[in-house]
Amino acid sequence: MIKHIRDAKYWVFDLDGTLTLPVHDFEYIRSELGLPSGCDILATIEAQPAAEQLLLNHQLDRLEYFYADKVVPAEGLNQLLDALVKSGCHLGILTRNKREVALHCLDVMGVKSLFRSDAVLGRDEALAKPDPEGIHILLDLWQARPSEAVMVGDFRYDLEVGRAAGLATVHVDSHQERGWPEL
Repeated sequence: MIKHIRDAKYWVFDLDGTLTLPVHDFEYIRSELGLPSGCDILATIEAQPAAEQLLLNHQLDRLEYFYADKVVPAEGLNQLLDALVKSGCHLGILTRNKREVALHCLDVMGVKSLFRSDAVLGRDEALAKPDPEGIHILLDLWQARPSEAVMVGDFRYDLEVGRAAGLATVHVDSHQERGWPEL
């Protein structure tokens, strides 16, 4: 593990609710897709027959673009990313969205130029979090060790994926009731 978070040179961020203010209404998305309340959206879609998966994924894509147009950068985002880039850090995104949606969000927020496009991974480039495949892909891309990297996110999947890959993790969230102290 890194001795101090300031020593990390490789930063993997979740997108929604981490780099952005939370805008997604996941219960509304589930309702629009006809999925059970509280379910894991991606896992529930994946469990459907192929034809139903195709339809649900198309509807999910449409909803993700709807929310992507509404993103607002989290407070202090530009200062944080500028400071990391100026200190020679590499930045990546690991999201359960599609890569194209993530790139669109970064563009809307005006920070797309700070991220290499191949360091923005969505659900089509890697298995969905909390599977650590995406982090391993980013570490291989950067030729970095887990001990040199940090995973930053607002949900338990972000903390779980970071821990599964051996990274230090940072939980960013304004909801006091959503803590996972074991992570």
